[in-house]
Amino acid sequence: MEEKQWYVVNTYSGHESKVKDNLEMRIQSMNMQDYIFRVIVPETKEVEIKDGKQKEKIKKMFPGYVLVEMIMTDEAWYVVRNTPGVTGFLGSSGKGAKPFPLFPHEIEKILNTMGMPVKEVSVDLKEGDRVKITDGPFKLMVGKILEIDLEKSKAKVNIDLFGQETTVEVDLVQLELDK
Repeated sequence: MEEKQWYVVNTYSGHESKVKDNLEMRIQSMNMQDYIFRVIVPETKEVEIKDGKQKEKIKKMFPGYVLVEMIMTDEAWYVVRNTPGVTGFLGSSGKGAKPFPLFPHEIEKILNTMGMPVKEVSVDLKEGDRVKITDGPFKLMVGKILEIDLEKSKAKVNIDLFGQETTVEVDLVQLELDK
């Protein structure tokens, strides 16, 4: 089984959001959820000061491009390529050659700039679970989950720190159920 990777899809300029919506609808209607995962229009917030007033403006990082997290099967490649507004994949020579994925450090930089988690975390943890912290400054400590923030991929965990109950914020990928 191939692993999921990020690819850059070329779109008509100004159609990035429409392509994202079209592709997300096609993923559902063509039952491709196991092959095509996230579709992102890379954007950043810019603060603009005009006439003494502060305005936030959303700016596309790469106009004319959409990022797609997918497993590159023939079928998934076909679905994305034939989505209205898509002109092709970046890193494909055409002539039926499949494109090259982004390197992990490239996608990490883009997602971090956008404040998004690099890996989509599926959580089998819930509030109240006893967990062991597997990494970071509180490694090997055991505690109880108080709350889970899926958007930030973090959890608040109560641990015993020097005999005192302390709440720490930990990345979800650093937690495992304590058996």
